[in-house]
Amino acid sequence: MNIEIKRINSEFNHLPLPTYATNGSSGMDIVAAINDNIIIPSGKIALIPTNISIALPEGYECQVRSRSGLAAKNGIFCLNSPGTIDSDYRGEVKVILANFSDSDFEIKSGDRIAQLVIASYQKITWNEVKNLSCTERADGGFGSTGI
Repeated sequence: MNIEIKRINSEFNHLPLPTYATNGSSGMDIVAAINDNIIIPSGKIALIPTNISIALPEGYECQVRSRSGLAAKNGIFCLNSPGTIDSDYRGEVKVILANFSDSDFEIKSGDRIAQLVIASYQKITWNEVKNLSCTERADGGFGSTGI
């Protein structure tokens, strides 16, 4: 599948477009496109620009997800994860990062900050009913199936 992508500012043309790290990767690494380093203090949130915008076809979304290495080693997560970039959005892709560690974290231009996964979806219509079909689980939730 080919998807249109646009760099917003030519100043960051040296940075890579989102790319798969390996042949088996489902997510593409996306990098920070910033002039000055950004410090995310412990317990705080930052919105990180990427200098790209995309044009997805209808029926597809782009999910913004945390990078497992940043999360496990540094306590840096994407909030609203997975975030959704809708097919009709044409603005800059920005990543909401949160620092759940005990120390400040520095983001530099070109750092891989998140991953993007392109996924299809279906539009639905609701069919309101008085009763739903029965299942073995019924309305058991939040741990009802065990640990």
